[in-house]
Amino acid sequence: MSLALLGALLIGLSLGLLGSGGSILTVPVLVYLLGEAPKQAIAESLLIVGGIALLGALPYALRGLVDWRNALLFGLPGMGGTYLGAWLSRFVSGEVQLLAFASVMLLAAYFMARPAPAHPQAKGKRQAWKIVLDGISVGALTGFVGVGGGFLIVPALVLLGGLPMHLAIGTSLLIIALKSFAGFYKYLHLLPAYGLSVNYAVAGLFVLVGTLGSFLGGRLAVRLPQEGLKRGFALFLVVMGVFIVAQNLAQGH
Repeated sequence: MSLALLGALLIGLSLGLLGSGGSILTVPVLVYLLGEAPKQAIAESLLIVGGIALLGALPYALRGLVDWRNALLFGLPGMGGTYLGAWLSRFVSGEVQLLAFASVMLLAAYFMARPAPAHPQAKGKRQAWKIVLDGISVGALTGFVGVGGGFLIVPALVLLGGLPMHLAIGTSLLIIALKSFAGFYKYLHLLPAYGLSVNYAVAGLFVLVGTLGSFLGGRLAVRLPQEGLKRGFALFLVVMGVFIVAQNLAQGH
């Protein structure tokens, strides 16, 4: 359990530092360190990351580092997309979800490793319908594989929306919270069919430890080089993604 709690701290640290990566760490921790079933882990990850992200967004909001237009236009349609993704997940096995999850990790590594422009050009306000479409697409992915989608939200807000990095991180945390809770609500109705239920004691402990990590990450964010952190995290994602694929292939034989 101590390793799992260290994982929870890293989940929060990642969210506080980069506004992403929390769910990508949560599912493997729950599956491989606590031995939970994939579908149960995905459901709990949505609750855990949603809680950490919501509490982690508060300091950003108090400092005026949340873009409410993007949060609403991206986040609210994203909740519908997440609900749809969670509904679609009942048509595939937990193993298929984990393999899809590994693929998403490798995609995330690509986004994390990409160098951010030194001086992003101001692009003006992104059209509302494009933000809504982004939200629905990322939301569907969130619900299907239990990821918050921050690794897609942050680049979208920075590269497409023209937001500064710190503003994108604060906005991403609020969007992640909205979408995660929507997906969790749907999973509450799906888990009983598999004879599974949410372990609220574990989820609550992860939220508590993860929130401490998130606050720490937020304080460190201004002192550590973002590009070095992102590349290191990208390498970790590749390692974890390959590990999950290898585990599934080994179990299939």
